[in-house]
Amino acid sequence: MDLFRAVYTSRPFGYDAGMLNGILTDARRCNLRDEITGALICRADIYLQWLEGPEDKVRAAIARIQRDDRHVEVKVHIEAPATARLFGDWDMLHDPAASWIWSQAEVTGGAVERATPDELVGFFQTLKDANTAPKGQ
Repeated sequence: MDLFRAVYTSRPFGYDAGMLNGILTDARRCNLRDEITGALICRADIYLQWLEGPEDKVRAAIARIQRDDRHVEVKVHIEAPATARLFGDWDMLHDPAASWIWSQAEVTGGAVERATPDELVGFFQTLKDANTAPKGQ
């Protein structure tokens, strides 16, 4: 299996706890089936997601997300081969992005559009370093 990773951002549409739980449930079910692991950093103004797994499955997951009306303004920032999984222990790690990524004012001011791949990878490396959990979380 050739390992592939993708990172995208989107803006939530109709964000609330029920909708987020639905997204996480769907992601974990599909990711387990498709051998995808990853993490979702989210709050009411932004989703920032890392996906890793077989290239065809990761690309199919991105296509599903782009069709999902719970996401608007989907932008793929990184699509590249990977040498190892960063989130191999998680079907989909959820992080509520309380304070350590951009502020809401920064998001409104265009931080997402200006984000570099290194900055995005840094967010996820920080998340990985802060968490240890069994697969299925």
